[in-house]
Amino acid sequence: MKNQYLFIFLASGVIGTEEFWLIDTKSSDSRILDDKSLIDCHRKELVGYDSGREILNAINQNVENLIKELNKKNVSLKKPPKGFSYNIPLNLLENIFDFWVEKYKDKDIWETCCGLLKIRERASLKNLINNKGIKGNSKILAIEIENLHHYEQNHLITKKKQNPMWK
Repeated sequence: MKNQYLFIFLASGVIGTEEFWLIDTKSSDSRILDDKSLIDCHRKELVGYDSGREILNAINQNVENLIKELNKKNVSLKKPPKGFSYNIPLNLLENIFDFWVEKYKDKDIWETCCGLLKIRERASLKNLINNKGIKGNSKILAIEIENLHHYEQNHLITKKKQNPMWK
């Protein structure tokens, strides 16, 4: 019989000299502590088994969308041995983690957010927001989700730019 509860957590870790962020689930607190590659746990929530899987999927999709956006802006994120690049700021990952854990508490809001996340996977929500394609609570949630997909990378390493062809 599977455990009825999971811990969903955000932790920093290192394998060799490679640092990373990990957002994952474990069936017990001790299993998080036993993972020798993890250094520090920044967020941890006890949730139901199915809830944990759903929240983890939403968080992972949100972070993958963020990484795609950064790649479009020519930001080079080194692929870590597991989890996400350590170049992504902790506060941004904490905001994403907290947002999805909090939104799961209300089924209607959760379903709206998941729908918006699916749209955001394909295209920015800015047009819907600016063109009044959505209103009310959905618009507020769309703005929040859109903000979770943006980061101005003032200290992230950008890929080498090509020289202009006229030089």
